[in-house]
Amino acid sequence: MHRPTDRVRAAYRRIAEADRPEVWISLRPEPEVLADAALLEERLAAGEDLPLAGLLLAVKDNIDAAGLPTTAAHPGFAYTPQESAPAVRRLAGAGALVLGKTNLDQFATGLVGTRSPYGAVRGAADPERISGGSSSGSAVAVALGIADLALGTDTAGSGRVPAALNGIVGIKPTLGLVPASGVVPAARPYDCVTVFARDLGTARAAVAVMSSPAEDDPYSRPVPADVRLAPRGAGRVAVPSPEGLEPLSEAEREAFAAAAAVLEKTGAEVAEVDVAPLLEAARLLYDGALVAERYAAVGDFLRAHPEGADPTVAGIILAAEDLPAHRLAADQQRLAAYRATAAGILDGSDALLLPTTVGHPTLAEVAADPVGVNSRLGTYTNFVNLLDLAAVAVPAGEAEGRPFGVSLIARAFEDQVALDLAGALTGQDPGELHPGAGVELAVFGAHLRGQPLHHQLTGAGARFVEATATAPEYRMVALPTTPPKPGLQRVASGGTAVACEVWKLSPAALGAFLAALPAPMALGAVTLADGRTVVGFGCEAVAAEGARDISGYGGWRAYLEASRD
Repeated sequence: MHRPTDRVRAAYRRIAEADRPEVWISLRPEPEVLADAALLEERLAAGEDLPLAGLLLAVKDNIDAAGLPTTAAHPGFAYTPQESAPAVRRLAGAGALVLGKTNLDQFATGLVGTRSPYGAVRGAADPERISGGSSSGSAVAVALGIADLALGTDTAGSGRVPAALNGIVGIKPTLGLVPASGVVPAARPYDCVTVFARDLGTARAAVAVMSSPAEDDPYSRPVPADVRLAPRGAGRVAVPSPEGLEPLSEAEREAFAAAAAVLEKTGAEVAEVDVAPLLEAARLLYDGALVAERYAAVGDFLRAHPEGADPTVAGIILAAEDLPAHRLAADQQRLAAYRATAAGILDGSDALLLPTTVGHPTLAEVAADPVGVNSRLGTYTNFVNLLDLAAVAVPAGEAEGRPFGVSLIARAFEDQVALDLAGALTGQDPGELHPGAGVELAVFGAHLRGQPLHHQLTGAGARFVEATATAPEYRMVALPTTPPKPGLQRVASGGTAVACEVWKLSPAALGAFLAALPAPMALGAVTLADGRTVVGFGCEAVAAEGARDISGYGGWRAYLEASRD
């Protein structure tokens, strides 16, 4: 790992080489960031555990970073916060170094990256094409190799569209998982803080650091007790029927089919669904009365300060001023119905695989049709926050010689499920998003992989941890049950180590296991070979009396194998 000071120097060299001033609204002086990096090196030398130590962070300029102006890409809106938003504060506390504030579509209204008085942010690979918005500067700062991490926000796709167009990773967590206090709102009930990085593991680590409720954000939410921690086996993935892919070009459809084929090769079950209701729900965000949320956020300011406003942004937001309340109430009811429909579409699947966006327009195309192009870009993204879903956007090859991206979309709080499937698609290990959210369970027989009750674990969203063994303090017997099961008991002497698997599942899932556990099985504390204690399957002492002792086989699989000989 490079020293933080070396990484800072490399970043500022890259800023000069790239010559993309439109990426930044405010950039901290290099000596200032170097001073922070030197202090960070002292903390590391003192033994501090800083999981993001030395990673360079770019912050979208609608998110507060202490001492740096927040403009939301409107010069007249600028203020200088004394305190960073929780998302920024938590990343800095884990060792990330803030480089500066990045450009965006004004007031986070747009998916193009051109709606800013600070200049249109051009695509990282092709300066004639757009970067995507509204988190344009953040995505390009990562894609150009300047920042390791960048914060964006996402209401309609702003944390995913720029990821796809610039060939990087974008994680849009469940609404409220990362607090949005200290963020200039766009449409507050549907706003989300997002992360860009060049790989899944780095992006996941940032989301993990930022996640947990904040007292000053009433929309923030804790991870629920019944959270699923993994897909079912290799995963069950829904994909659109051919009609759902009609907005794509032929090359984009081929790239999407190739991504779905990769998932199938990993063992995932892929099934077609009708996504038309989701695409209909997407239109509610701008074409319906929900756009009133944007007026509630900044409409009064734009009405009072027309100077400095982007004409397209102002037109969208101010048009919502006189929307009657009954129209908003009606669209909220429609949205509730769409949420129920979405639940049905996802029923039986772990996630939905979709193209992240449609096409990669040029700057000229956006200038000629700013609203129409923007609408097409949000075809597959606008509905996600409206329906309270999580999404992970990843690169998936190229279409027409340009980056093509797909998104794994999962139910609220099943971010880990989407991450794991995105990891299978990209060949990356994203790691655990909520390492403290589950309870470890040791299984010894019918719940092992390949055994008849294993589906109960995967159906409960359990996550495989390791194959290991107990401490040498146990005996195992063969119980006369259907299906056959072993019984584990701790003994005072003459014990042996017994092979097992450790899985992690939610507290609620463990409770369901306990409630449904048939006699003579029981759950209790089990000591593993490494000395740690986990919950594990055992059996009642009376059931073990007279049962065949199979401890000498070392484990249930070995016993079954020997029984077949």
